[in-house]
Amino acid sequence: MAKLVKYFKDTKSELKKVTWPSKKQIKNNTGIIIVFIIIVALFLFVCDTAFGWLGRTFIGLFK
Repeated sequence: MAKLVKYFKDTKSELKKVTWPSKKQIKNNTGIIIVFIIIVALFLFVCDTAFGWLGRTFIGLFK
């Protein structure tokens, strides 16, 4: 039981050392992540469409 109490005391102590981001930083970082996800999704969509078209074209050549 003493180990568990020590664990929680140490955890509380470490959390006091953390520099938490401000709301402005969180909003900014969230916006950057959302834009990045949209860009990656569009890239994957274009690649998937292109490779699908190439695959259909390639298969169509051998019919």
